Amino acid sequence: MRKGELTHQAILERAIQLASRLGLQGLSIGGLADELQLSKSGLFAHFRSKTSLQVEILNAATALFTERVIRPALLQPRGEPRLWALFEGWLAWEKELVPEGGCIFVAAATELDDVPGPARDRLVQTQRDWLDCLAQGARIAIAEKHFRDTLDVEQFAHEMYAMFLGFHHSARLMKDPRAEQRTRRAFETLMRDSRRSDC
Repeated sequence: MRKGELTHQAILERAIQLASRLGLQGLSIGGLADELQLSKSGLFAHFRSKTSLQVEILNAATALFTERVIRPALLQPRGEPRLWALFEGWLAWEKELVPEGGCIFVAAATELDDVPGPARDRLVQTQRDWLDCLAQGARIAIAEKHFRDTLDVEQFAHEMYAMFLGFHHSARLMKDPRAEQRTRRAFETLMRDSRRSDC
């Protein structure tokens, strides 16, 4: 990478951390410049607007999630093992890999749900892509004869996604020490109910 690209990447890495704590709306180019000890004009040259900064933060966070959660899971055998890997990867993201303020996607979803614009559009697309990834994992599990043919894969993805949101809420807001245990139990039930009767 050229120096400018490396600087841009370093700025985004810090911006993800700050946005996960302050929110996308709460993060400004001026505040980010102060945090990084850069001039506001220099930072403005990278992003041009707060909206552009928000979209780039979401793009960078999506790339990070893909690298740390999705790609490792794709190395696992097709079908049920891959879905387990996605589940474990997401838990690791939430517990260990996620930026300091928690999952930026969950935080942004609450913040942007009623705020139309490019940042919300990008977030919605990211979450739809994640749901599609989960549904495709279920389709592959059907093809591999791990799951029953009649399984509604969109419903499977919806329930798995809801577990992630529930875990985030229970662990971070409620500080429930049994949040992970309860989430694992729920996922085990979902997987058991999705299997073929002869498995």
